[in-house]
Amino acid sequence: MAAPCGRMASRPLLQFLSRFSRSPVGNTGFRQFSSATVCRAASQINEAAERANSPWTLMAAVCLQRLPVISADCSPIEQQFKQMLHQIELEKSVLSDHELRLLEDAEKMSRKQVDDYDSDEEDSHGDKEIMMAQDLEDIWEQKMKNFQPALRVRADVDKDLTSAERCLADSLVLLAEQEVGDEKLWLLPQTRWQEGETLRQTAERALTSLPAAGFKATFLGNAPCGVYKYKLPKAIRTENSIGTKVFFFKAILADGAPPKTKKAPFLWVKKSELQKYLKPAYMMKVERFILDL
Repeated sequence: MAAPCGRMASRPLLQFLSRFSRSPVGNTGFRQFSSATVCRAASQINEAAERANSPWTLMAAVCLQRLPVISADCSPIEQQFKQMLHQIELEKSVLSDHELRLLEDAEKMSRKQVDDYDSDEEDSHGDKEIMMAQDLEDIWEQKMKNFQPALRVRADVDKDLTSAERCLADSLVLLAEQEVGDEKLWLLPQTRWQEGETLRQTAERALTSLPAAGFKATFLGNAPCGVYKYKLPKAIRTENSIGTKVFFFKAILADGAPPKTKKAPFLWVKKSELQKYLKPAYMMKVERFILDL
């Protein structure tokens, strides 16, 4: 955390900047500096210095989610509520244009049967073929028979953890295989912070630097949604290197996932499957901000 402004900015710096606001030369083009501007500038300088000298290694990770593509199956109570709303809408609704046309055609047919029909009504259409409402229904019914809906459950695709097209009714999270020390772990894509960039830019770089990735994502805000902190083993811990802080940023997959490659170090898993791949301490921090839509 940054210290108060008075502790950050040295007295000579404040005196130098304050001369511009008191000097008449400021009216000839020099920008006047307020105390708030001085505080902000000094705060940024102090935060940059603290980051550079921090004994903690800073990293940024991205929680990339693929939102559901199709609606989930309704539970029994949701199905009952849906039927109730449909019944209420049916009772309070008015006739549609097609229903009114059906009534009009039925009236014309009944008038024809009792010889109370004016043939001039048909002559007004000229040589155009008259399409009855029932004819339209027959055409629609034939199209419906030829329509083949896509399968909601695809066993072969749903078992492929490397495919972003699995489990279309669920929200999926991207995991990447990364080296941490001497071992390989499944983690949210992460990389080390570099001086001169924001933590969000670090998270964006973590996503774009994945091998054979090419993911297009929309980041949700500039502030991290969570943090995971761990210390190094005492045998290798020093005063200048205590441990690592990982800041998480949320993002949504856009325009679909790129074509998968063989042996790609990626997994698309549901929230309920995360515990199979993540360590308990890491999982405890991650599951707090992952929405199971």
